[in-house]
Amino acid sequence: MNSRTKVIVVIGAGSIGQAIARRVSAGKHVLLADLKQENADAAAKVLFDAGFEVSSTLVDVASRESVQALVHRATALGEICGVIHAAGVSPSQAPVASILRVDLYGTALVLEEFGKVITQGGSAIVIASQSGHRLPALSAEQNRALATTAVDQLLALPMLQPEHIRDPLHAYQISKRGNALRVMAEAVRWGQRGARVNSISPGIIFTPLARDELNGPRGPSYQRMIDLCAAGRGGTPDEVGALGALLMGAEGTFITGSDFLMDGGVTAAYWYGDLAGA
Repeated sequence: MNSRTKVIVVIGAGSIGQAIARRVSAGKHVLLADLKQENADAAAKVLFDAGFEVSSTLVDVASRESVQALVHRATALGEICGVIHAAGVSPSQAPVASILRVDLYGTALVLEEFGKVITQGGSAIVIASQSGHRLPALSAEQNRALATTAVDQLLALPMLQPEHIRDPLHAYQISKRGNALRVMAEAVRWGQRGARVNSISPGIIFTPLARDELNGPRGPSYQRMIDLCAAGRGGTPDEVGALGALLMGAEGTFITGSDFLMDGGVTAAYWYGDLAGA
């Protein structure tokens, strides 16, 4: 291991992960990991052609063995100073069990394993979702369970069993709420290493995943959110990248354990405007 090499690990080689990486990875080695090697390789070529030092690998965030292998690969490259966790599946892409396994359990697993090796001064970003902000309030006990239950026991929580999770959208909402809660709890442990972790909850950002949703069964409701939000448009990966750079950079060193909603006002309209009850 070259201890002088600073490594940024990007999990989920899509548009948002790349956008953040481009802003924080100059002079560092970017390790891009994805469930599909071809996705990781394509993203790596884009970053390499833009002047970054980059390599790619496979990861399945729902597998502890796979995440541990990614940690080993990253630490062999150098000192891990940043993690950008942008892997996930949407309600139109996967059934309930897969969403809970990838979006909820996978995120908790990544935070646990990388929290063991993140360097002092390091930081991480988890990509959550505006959907987590549309779930009705949970009890204090449910919040604590999602935030602190041991990772390998997380999916066994009674609140996550089939009789309580109605459909893929509900699974997605509770997973993303769980992401923000887990980030808050993990910030305590990461802080013991002098590192920080935050989450971003984007609204409709024009990525392939968002296109799938717009063209799926919930497409009309997605378009209505765009039409009726204060911004009157969807967002771009570069806008998420700008916030990610703030949170991971020198100007964000007083920020940890926080979730940042950036959705053009969709959630505001959902609770208090024309989207109320939608």
